[in-house]
Amino acid sequence: MIRKRSLMRRTAAVAAAGAAALVLAACGGNGDDDSSAGHGGHAATASSSAPASASASQGQHNAADVAFAKGMIPHHRQAVEMADLAPDRAQSAEVKKLAADIKKAQDPEIKTLSGWLTSWGEDVPAEGAMDHSMHDMGGMMTAEEMTELKNASGKAFDTAFMEMMIKHHEGAVDMAKTEQADGTYGLAKKMAGEIIDSQSAEIEQMNALLGKD
Repeated sequence: MIRKRSLMRRTAAVAAAGAAALVLAACGGNGDDDSSAGHGGHAATASSSAPASASASQGQHNAADVAFAKGMIPHHRQAVEMADLAPDRAQSAEVKKLAADIKKAQDPEIKTLSGWLTSWGEDVPAEGAMDHSMHDMGGMMTAEEMTELKNASGKAFDTAFMEMMIKHHEGAVDMAKTEQADGTYGLAKKMAGEIIDSQSAEIEQMNALLGKD
């Protein structure tokens, strides 16, 4: 009888320990979805949590992702507005091509960012909307600067366009770096990386062109 009771106690203890381990594993799995990629756990844990992490990185978004989309849409719109001035005002063929490239890259991104906001149940910034949050956006041109650019032509336009666009691009790169650091939506972070790469390259190109004058 004593041996039987001892065996039952041991069996119960093993069962309790197993249940506790399952509970811990379940809790750990849920809590580690966002950081599983950064931990070198057991192969079984990594393989079971990887699909969840992949789907979470694309499907879940946070406040930083919303701020990125809402900020980058008016930022891109102004860059496109600036680029639209180049065909009739620029003297340099390189500046005209650069403006065309900027519009070609940023127009589709505006549509993509707007689509994300709509799918998240967020408002898309209205065309021409300039609220108080715009003051926090790096590189945005003032109304006076935009008027100055519109009134320029030839070499004066080329210089003003590139100097303003460098400042504008630097602001966009900063916003994209913030998204990469704080965002969780995989596609938004991917776009942020593309913005950093392409606009940094254009900044270098414009600095080189300004240096030729």
